[in-house]
Amino acid sequence: MSRTREYGVNTYPQRNFNHHILSVLVQNRPGVLARVSGLFARRGYNIFSLAVAPAEEAGRSRITIVVDLDSAPLEQITKQLFKLIDVIKISELDPRRSVERELLIATVRASADMRGEVQGLVDIFEAKIIAVAEEALTVSLEGHPDKLDDFEDLLDSYGIVELQRTGRVALPKLDRGARLRVAN
Repeated sequence: MSRTREYGVNTYPQRNFNHHILSVLVQNRPGVLARVSGLFARRGYNIFSLAVAPAEEAGRSRITIVVDLDSAPLEQITKQLFKLIDVIKISELDPRRSVERELLIATVRASADMRGEVQGLVDIFEAKIIAVAEEALTVSLEGHPDKLDDFEDLLDSYGIVELQRTGRVALPKLDRGARLRVAN
């Protein structure tokens, strides 16, 4: 089955979502991430993606957790998370009403005669070549996770030497009124 998608500003396909995106605001202290991820592991919940970084407020971090919907009932997850002392706020982000992004970096086999084809994929997906060697290229792509999945599938036919993805980060989409307001 061939998959085709259009990529551009907010043109990602509607699909059936099988995951929860949780945005968890926590105190930025040693061991917090271990306690949060340990909670999921102890209960047998499958974490699909996990990303953490400092938040907009000093001393706080935001953990974005993408959880498999089949393995984890949302209500139970949030109750367990709120029991952790360092958790300040938990928000569930509906994938249809949030902006999701991820970063992919991959080293791909690319002999001199194959470079043009790989360059073509890089151009189509608006990726970047960030390193060049005699028989390989390292490329990066930022975007919606579906776009990265498609790019990775196509790169696979050239031979992926190494690949790393950051995991999803997400924020709620702005409402129309907020997008139209001018910041003072």
